[in-house]
Amino acid sequence: SSGINAEWPLRPGFLEHIDNLSNKRKRSFKRLLDECEHVTLTSTWKEIRRKIKHDPRFSKFSEDDKEREAEFSRHIKDRVSLAKSDFKQLLKEIKCVSHKSKEILRGPNGDSHMREIRQFLTNDKRGLVLDDLPEERDRILDDYLAELEKFGPPPPPTATRPSKR
Repeated sequence: SSGINAEWPLRPGFLEHIDNLSNKRKRSFKRLLDECEHVTLTSTWKEIRRKIKHDPRFSKFSEDDKEREAEFSRHIKDRVSLAKSDFKQLLKEIKCVSHKSKEILRGPNGDSHMREIRQFLTNDKRGLVLDDLPEERDRILDDYLAELEKFGPPPPPTATRPSKR
């Protein structure tokens, strides 16, 4: 049996009210994490816990430290996922990157081409957000360049839009 006494009927909307309170506390805790300048993509719970434990949103979220740690881990995982997604979108917007980039990087002009790519990446916050995870950033870049090389040049614009004659 559940912990609820059957003799005490729940008022309509009570469970929704409890859910709303829980979601409000969760949003407040996430805001606390977003506002804390010490939180990076590689932060650990142990180091961040010390920085935020005196904020009222910390204890209002939950009395259970394991629950707070689990929410922190989900938050970091979501931020990493968003950072990767934003970085991939930025790569698609870089004009100097093409199906020939991988070949150029293997040739004598490889260093200057990589400098040109990195220049674009450092001029956009989406290119800087993965600085805490350089191996992951480089892997995403390399995978993207390999994918472009594999699929070759993009189709001409007329191939996707028939001309209006």
